[in-house]
Amino acid sequence: MTMIDAAEHIRAGRGILFVTLDSLRYDVARAAMHAGDTPRLGGLLPGGQWEERRTPGTFTLPAHIAFFSGFLPKLPQPQQPPRLWECRPPAFKTVDPGTFVFDAPNLLVGLGQHGYRTVCVGGVTYFSRETPLGAVLPGMFDEDYWRPEFCSPEPDSTRYQVEHALELAGTRQDRPLFLFVNVSATHVPHGHYLGNSSDSWASQAAALAYADEHLGNLIDGLTGLGRWLVILCADHGDAFGDDGYHGRGIVHPAVTNVPFACMVV
Repeated sequence: MTMIDAAEHIRAGRGILFVTLDSLRYDVARAAMHAGDTPRLGGLLPGGQWEERRTPGTFTLPAHIAFFSGFLPKLPQPQQPPRLWECRPPAFKTVDPGTFVFDAPNLLVGLGQHGYRTVCVGGVTYFSRETPLGAVLPGMFDEDYWRPEFCSPEPDSTRYQVEHALELAGTRQDRPLFLFVNVSATHVPHGHYLGNSSDSWASQAAALAYADEHLGNLIDGLTGLGRWLVILCADHGDAFGDDGYHGRGIVHPAVTNVPFACMVV
């Protein structure tokens, strides 16, 4: 596990990139890495490997609410590393000095109190504002952006998202940036990455292989602007017939086991 002093990073006003690969299973991410299908991520992740973690939510909305409240995916073991960020706890609780403590109802407000500009580049429709629930997560940011071509039915969604994210990062550099990107390519439908097949474990792996180059371009583009804390993880996984289960919102290892990585680059 990588130990990162997020509190010092934020006090110094350095950039933060938080990417969620929507619905990406841990076993898919691990297999793609071992097969050499995600070389850009392989060159960035600590040790060239994903950590296996457990998500606090089984579908997009509760997982992200938890993330922005300070509860990132946890290791499948009793011992946990210090949290990257945490809402101000009760007086009796001791917090690691490397944890960024925000005295606010969520991370985005807390970062704003420290001068950060918080920006969301949405992917799945929970970030689209098309429905009342679809306005909850984007409404937490200073700025939020979503277009139909950012969503999973578009085969080149990650390229569109990354191009937009880099354009945003290049503007108004007078404030430190918290940039959040919800990558939709790994969310169903992704059968088009295997010639319009049905959605499956294999087509999700193909979607991740597609997204790899663009995610590498995103991180390379940002690091040209300074030092960044980068967090990459899935919000939850997806069941493709495992033990008879399909989809999300269920407590099954295919859904609860997610890839996770964090680093300063």
